[in-house]
Amino acid sequence: MDYGLCNISIVPLRAEASDTSEMVSQVLYGETLKVLETRKKWSRIRLSFDGYEGWIDNKQFRIITEEDYSNLENKTSKLSVNLVDMITTSENELISICIGSNIDAATFLGHQYEGDSIAGIQPKSEIIETAQHYLNSPYLWGGKTPFGIDCSGFTQMVYKLNGYKLLRDASQQATQGESLSFIEESEPGDLAFFDNEEGAITHVGIIMKDNYIIHAHGTVRVDRLDHSGIFNAEKRMHTHKLRVIKRII
Repeated sequence: MDYGLCNISIVPLRAEASDTSEMVSQVLYGETLKVLETRKKWSRIRLSFDGYEGWIDNKQFRIITEEDYSNLENKTSKLSVNLVDMITTSENELISICIGSNIDAATFLGHQYEGDSIAGIQPKSEIIETAQHYLNSPYLWGGKTPFGIDCSGFTQMVYKLNGYKLLRDASQQATQGESLSFIEESEPGDLAFFDNEEGAITHVGIIMKDNYIIHAHGTVRVDRLDHSGIFNAEKRMHTHKLRVIKRII
């Protein structure tokens, strides 16, 4: 098996080996991966952080040894915390990176990073503050950055920045943690999940205090949360039907 490292800003992870295929997620600078299958232009990979699989362009990552992979994986990840920052390459060229990029890889790649970073587990009270960094980020299916993010990418990145591991999709995240019976039992930082007419979980957001929720819907926004679901005051209607509340931390 081959191992890899994302050495550029953001790489689309696609459902199939094609530039026109659906983007199911993204790979950020410094993320490690395992190569499951290699073709002339594409590789099917599995991300180390969440086990998510998809196809990426062979030009958009770097093959590394198993030893280097293990060394990077065994470190406590040091993540960038500014919405956008810069990495300087050994050729004195700049690479822009987004919040949540793993800058442990910079030294390995011969790059320099002088921005702010965070590492390790943070108090649960930090979850909402981190989430607010993403306010007004546009919704993008498969996105994980302030320039485009989906609902589960948003919750995953917020938790990741605070040292906690969530799976990638909302339906997967709903299998984690402890279920709560009532909204009144929830506290800021808990997750609320919502289903469609068929009962499939399709949406997730982070509960705030005073019955508010922050979630990615059009943009990352704050709405009201009640026993029925998410109430959009602008539309004067519920936009999502509440299924379950989970406590991860």
